Amino acid sequence: MEEYFGNELVKKFEEMMENNDEFYFDTEELEDIIVYYLELGDFNYADNAVNYGLKLHPNSLDIKIKRLEILLEWEDYNTAKELIDELKGSSMENTDFMVCYAKYYSNLGNPRKAIDICKKALELKEEENFLHNFIADEYVNLGDPFNALKHYRKALKEDPTDEYSLENCMICFSDLNKSEEAIAFLNEYLDEFAYSETAWFEYGQFYFNRKNFEEAIKGYDYLLAINSSSVGVYANKAACYEALGQYQKAVEVYEEMLELEYTKAFTFYKIGLCYKAQKQSIMALNAFQKSLREDPQFYLAMMEQSYLYEEMGGMKEALHFAKEATQLNDSNLDYQKRLAFLFIDSGRFEESLTCLKKLVDAEPSRFYNWYAYSEVLMLLGEYEEAVTILDRAIKVHDRAELYYQLSNCYFNLKRPENGTESLQKALSKDSSLATDMQKKYPFIKDEVKKVKAKVKKKNS
Repeated sequence: MEEYFGNELVKKFEEMMENNDEFYFDTEELEDIIVYYLELGDFNYADNAVNYGLKLHPNSLDIKIKRLEILLEWEDYNTAKELIDELKGSSMENTDFMVCYAKYYSNLGNPRKAIDICKKALELKEEENFLHNFIADEYVNLGDPFNALKHYRKALKEDPTDEYSLENCMICFSDLNKSEEAIAFLNEYLDEFAYSETAWFEYGQFYFNRKNFEEAIKGYDYLLAINSSSVGVYANKAACYEALGQYQKAVEVYEEMLELEYTKAFTFYKIGLCYKAQKQSIMALNAFQKSLREDPQFYLAMMEQSYLYEEMGGMKEALHFAKEATQLNDSNLDYQKRLAFLFIDSGRFEESLTCLKKLVDAEPSRFYNWYAYSEVLMLLGEYEEAVTILDRAIKVHDRAELYYQLSNCYFNLKRPENGTESLQKALSKDSSLATDMQKKYPFIKDEVKKVKAKVKKKNS
């Protein structure tokens, strides 16, 4: 980063702009200034430098090509095309121009034209690594991993340390379902570049994705031997031990990881899950509490504490942590379902209604959301509201259970005709549910007998 803070040319240029002065810069100096801004992504300042450069050197092809780069970044394709037409006659042997020319067609969604231009640019024998990657990317856009792989491999040959080429070679092998070729390629690469972190990471990922976790661990161990501060690799290695059911080893890896991290909440959470998997509830609870000390709003650890307290019989604490977690992640429907269950379990029916309403609004296609919502309304004696909900529910789910519920509401509201009508529909849809429904709703017990008798009489 030193060049970004100690670039004397840039400093001189910016002072000149601020003071409305005019200094002389040669074309190479101006190119350096423009490149500095392009690399920073400050295209307005880059444009200022280009305009000043063309004022001093109006015929400079190199500065005009830099202007073309800026136009492409701004997606000003009409002006870019005009400039391309102006430069084509004199710049077809300039690699920077050829790259811009290819990028113009790539951005316009014409990858084949971009590939043709890049292949012509390769004849100039410059930036071959970059150009092969460019061509490969365009083949990816065409859905052609076979040719993309060929050019990523050529790019890697030009620069064996190119992580981008290496990673994309592996992606292409995967897209082509050539796993044997992929690992042979990777092993061959590692024979020559045994200290490549990217290659060892790809090795680990290759075996991890194929559920060969022992071999994946070997790859991650080699990587950690090269660079012991690769935090993400510890997480991958621990995940392998978890997949193997070796939770204590996973905990040991996570503990190594803790020494390198600034934010530890998620790692303590993962340690807690490992202890939970081993049925070590107190150790798991301790880890989740450490997670929350690191991040008091980490709802995943909160909800896990809720599950643990429920297992241990601490329903008050289970409800408390579920409520806290749900408040922080209000859109999580699984959390809403759990909180509704815990409210109902603790007899706090009215509070469960907020959760249940969210569930029927978010998931109207799930029958049991409606069923539970209307059930709680009936428990609270809110039969009118339950009827409204059941009418909505029946439009989505024409099921017997809802008609049994509806009949119960009507009988409680002293609307026997509606109750009988609903009960008849319920019995016609599924009479086998009648016994269970009579236990739940004693009000309909005698009515079931009457309706069945009417039906029997009618049929005879």
